[in-house]
Amino acid sequence: MKSLPKLSRIFGVNIRLHYTWALAFALITAIMVTQFPESYPLWQRVSLGLVTSLLFLISVSIRSFIISLIVINRGIPVKRITLFVFGGGAEISKEATRPILELLIAATGLLTTLLLCGVFYGIYAILFNTGSVVAYVLIQWLSYIYFMLFLFHFIPGFPLDGGRLLRALLWKVTGDYDRSTRIASLIGWTIGLLCIAGGILLLIAEQQWFNGLTLVGTGWVLQVAAAQSRRLAILREALQPVKTEDIMTREFALISTQSTVSQLIRDYILATGQRYCLIVDEGKLQGTVTVNDVKRVPKKHRGSHIDKIMTPASELKVAHPQQSAASVLGQMDEQWVDYMPVVENDKIVGIVSRESLERLAQIRNELKI
Repeated sequence: MKSLPKLSRIFGVNIRLHYTWALAFALITAIMVTQFPESYPLWQRVSLGLVTSLLFLISVSIRSFIISLIVINRGIPVKRITLFVFGGGAEISKEATRPILELLIAATGLLTTLLLCGVFYGIYAILFNTGSVVAYVLIQWLSYIYFMLFLFHFIPGFPLDGGRLLRALLWKVTGDYDRSTRIASLIGWTIGLLCIAGGILLLIAEQQWFNGLTLVGTGWVLQVAAAQSRRLAILREALQPVKTEDIMTREFALISTQSTVSQLIRDYILATGQRYCLIVDEGKLQGTVTVNDVKRVPKKHRGSHIDKIMTPASELKVAHPQQSAASVLGQMDEQWVDYMPVVENDKIVGIVSRESLERLAQIRNELKI
């Protein structure tokens, strides 16, 4: 999985920043540089742009957090929030959500966006008569950006709020969550492509560099988000008939909690090439260690026991042999992991990896099975 910067953890929810925010920061900074007269030093205009970008990020985080509170208040677990430029939102599993909840999330997102837009405009109206040009121009642009964001979310392409509404309606009619996600995400991807084409047309035909680049960037971000959602839906759909026992590997080693990090590296990781290790005590799963866990241990401390660096079993999700491989993939997405132990009657019987799930899903799609 593509690694994303982790911002924080609130109420047990991981908040991650999508890499497309780099483009947003660049565009918003460029806006602010061009909106102030050249009498302002360049460093000051750039600083104002960065402050505006940061305020926009904070407001988007507030929007996503409000949506998450609504979901959590209904007893639905939220493991992660991924912040896209257009807002992101609570990521909940297929098993936990329902069409009515999807409608509630979409409505909350639209209303929250409009409310934040109103707050920014209210602040702008107050500052307009104060004579503080810097402050009211900054807030004016935040208000404008949020109003455009509000209109943008009416587009019926997932994962925008309009697309979430469309998915909920399709899901209600067809009863098929994954198919509804694929359709709504495909519409979102297509709209993103049209935005990119329109932006390029503005650049070439009208020489509108700023508007053109903004439209291209917006389309690209929407395409990335929609493609990610559609890909996951296709994977889940292809894996639905497959049981975990059919895809798991039964070749694995059980490593004692008394082993040291150096022993783990020498006798297991380097010897087998495995990146995921099961730690046991008297045959019972105690935790797991990955290569990334080992990399964080300084060489001088690699004589310590591996139970010091392992993820304890209490924090792990486990799969079961008869479980659908699609639901295992969903659990991996919730936990943000690439491996999962398979347990039956408190006994470890295998390991399933994201790579094997994605490879099998790709083959099944190619063979149209």
